[in-house]
Amino acid sequence: MLNIMAISLKGIFRDRIFQGIMGLAVLFLFIPSAASLSMRQVTELSITLSLSLISFIMLLLAVFLGATSIWKDIERRYTYSILSLPLSRTAYLLGRFLGIALFMLLTALFLGGVAMLAIKVASVLYPPARPVLWIAVLASILYGTLKYILLVAVSMLLATVSTSFFLPVFGTICTYLAGSITQQVYDYLHTPAAVKAISPIMKQAALFFYYLLPNLSAFDLKVNAIYALPLNASGLLMTALYFIVYTSVLLAAGAILLGRREMK
Repeated sequence: MLNIMAISLKGIFRDRIFQGIMGLAVLFLFIPSAASLSMRQVTELSITLSLSLISFIMLLLAVFLGATSIWKDIERRYTYSILSLPLSRTAYLLGRFLGIALFMLLTALFLGGVAMLAIKVASVLYPPARPVLWIAVLASILYGTLKYILLVAVSMLLATVSTSFFLPVFGTICTYLAGSITQQVYDYLHTPAAVKAISPIMKQAALFFYYLLPNLSAFDLKVNAIYALPLNASGLLMTALYFIVYTSVLLAAGAILLGRREMK
């Protein structure tokens, strides 16, 4: 499994994906200048733009790396030579996942460092009304990375049953969009207005999808980072446990499906 992880990581670097990320990182240099156009809350806007840019890059990586890793191996018939070795399909899937997850952590570390440099420059040039809570910025980047690693597990689960990359790509994007609003839908369902407007059957269906789909809003700590709000330690712990359990379930399901898939 560790060999598959190392091969996956080397393959990503060989495809020069990290070079493209370094090119996109140049955009962080313009964030202090762009944020200064607001004239007020320049530092807060710099944090917003920095975290949003990191999220956009990580979403692209999660969708396309997770969706194409297994499909590309099957399409190029690499899996036939790999699985002919004394290696289970579960170890192959976990190795691929861990390789992509490690690359995303390295990417988050690099982009986070550049983003914090841009935020520091903005805070020096335009001192904010409240000091920057750097621990909240770090937590926002870390938990955002966990969110996109979870999406990698979603895309790899879909890739185990798909014969093309369209289902994993668009399925992961749909999961991201739906998972980002599940908490808002859940909160609305428990309001007096929802009781009158939504039938019990529709409410039960919405609750079913609420528990089925990942609650990605739990990983969003941008508000804490932007407005220097204190972090909830118990909430962070629960979110981390949720990530471990949900990702483990996705990988276990993917391993079962890949084990039953016929390789022709």
